[in-house]
Amino acid sequence: MEASTTFIKMLRGNTIVVPSYQRAYSWDTDPNNASLTMQVNVFLRDLEEYNASRTKTPYYFGHFLFEEKTGDKYGVIDGQQRLTTIAIFLSALFTRLEALRPLTAEEEDAVEDLIKRKSTYRFSTVDYDRQLFRDYVIDRVRTDKTGLKTSSAKRIVAAFDFFTARLADKDEAYLLNMLRSVSDATCTTHPVRDESEAIQMFIFQNNRGKKPSNLEIIKAQFMFAVHLRGDGAKDSLIEEIKTRFQTIYEAISAIEEHIREDDVLLYTVQVYFNSLWEDSSLERINKELTALDPIPFIQAFTQSLDASFRHLTTFFAAEASKPEIHSLVTLGGISLAIPFLIKAYSFGLPSATIGTVCATLESLLLRDRVIGTRANLTSRLNGVFAGFTLDNPSVQPLLAQASYLKNTPEWYDAYWREAEFTNALQGKVSPATARFLLWKYENHLQRTSAGKGYALTRYDAITAPELEHIAPQTPTNGQPVAAGYPRYNESFLSEYLDCLGNYLLLSKSHNCAVGNKPFADKRASYTHSAQQRQIQALCPEPAKWTRELIQTRKKEIITFITDNL
Repeated sequence: MEASTTFIKMLRGNTIVVPSYQRAYSWDTDPNNASLTMQVNVFLRDLEEYNASRTKTPYYFGHFLFEEKTGDKYGVIDGQQRLTTIAIFLSALFTRLEALRPLTAEEEDAVEDLIKRKSTYRFSTVDYDRQLFRDYVIDRVRTDKTGLKTSSAKRIVAAFDFFTARLADKDEAYLLNMLRSVSDATCTTHPVRDESEAIQMFIFQNNRGKKPSNLEIIKAQFMFAVHLRGDGAKDSLIEEIKTRFQTIYEAISAIEEHIREDDVLLYTVQVYFNSLWEDSSLERINKELTALDPIPFIQAFTQSLDASFRHLTTFFAAEASKPEIHSLVTLGGISLAIPFLIKAYSFGLPSATIGTVCATLESLLLRDRVIGTRANLTSRLNGVFAGFTLDNPSVQPLLAQASYLKNTPEWYDAYWREAEFTNALQGKVSPATARFLLWKYENHLQRTSAGKGYALTRYDAITAPELEHIAPQTPTNGQPVAAGYPRYNESFLSEYLDCLGNYLLLSKSHNCAVGNKPFADKRASYTHSAQQRQIQALCPEPAKWTRELIQTRKKEIITFITDNL
């Protein structure tokens, strides 16, 4: 492989694969082409702008680092995102060109040089996405998008669909110009000789500029350490790491909408070292890798990491059917709860017990958020966390600590007690927290009226939930009293406008419809929930929304919260 070459020469006669320690395909796509930052969209835009400029200078695809494998096979160390995107684009381009007319002999040669010659694929992505890449992008024998196991597989499909859609109306001249630009584009290459050197180069290269995820870095570091110190067990250890990370990537695809992979890495560090105070996953892991024999740690921690992803996949899957889990996930900001839950699942605790853990931690996290104290909740829970072990898997110490924190008179731990919580609820509550509380209150009202057999109304059943100010933030036509609201003086603005009694949970469309209309119009529209009907009952005709009604409603909501949450 030449140091300075063209893109087609770089691929011609070679096969390039993405090694197991590389990150999977991570470039995102905006199918509507409205984004100026999505990498796939930028790739196509830059290529089109180059063609429009009519410059004679060849397009430049940058520098590629490779690991020399056997014969003409190379592993890509740096540049695999570009290579994957180029391969996807070329496949879409040749598909469109074939739809217009049969390929010429020269174009058939280009397909063999750039895409595939007989059964030899010029470029292959990571193992767990490889078959999907070949079936959907290269061979085009698969058209369905169901059963995609990894987020990277979804991105591959999205990129191919995007290019296919963008090229669907392009003529032959456009396609040939783009093919020529890609084939003749210049690039530089640098191959290294063995996998150990390749992994080291990967770590070095990705510590310059934009870094990969911490999870990808520790995977590369683990494999590098195994290559250096694995001795006769090196191959089996590498295979074990590859297998576990395949499972991890599949789990990421299932839970990435809920949680970031690097956060799971940190939670695993906290569980593995049994301390909520661990706050730097890379620093802690790197310290372990400096040991004389880091192999036992690598095996044990990789197993723990695999388990964390599996348990969290189970946790978030249960969110669809378990009210306590749905409630905790809806609250959000639950980083302090996740390590407890990973332990609970790893100990095999019953579903009901896990529900109790969720409700208990939700109660503490909610108080911490509403009260807004600077006191550290982690320090009050770390001892309980450390004592929550496989030998002592009881959740009673957690329940006891939660009860203590909510009721203790001791000044050092009194920041989360009921009196502080009740007082904080009297004033302004952040919109996100207020929406959560009003959703819980709505379920309470429905339960009260429906009796036994009542089922929880999910938060996501509300279409685009928003926080409505019953007395609007902007007075109706500047005349609030005439519109059925209190006078907007200083005391009303500071004590009544932004409080739970004046907040109402509505869908976005309903909120937009009522806006800052007179209260009679708003009241007439309040028919869609128990909470809305309660306001109608609180305020019979003639409809006026008064300070007294706001205070009455706030008192009822706070009583429910302090009695039940």
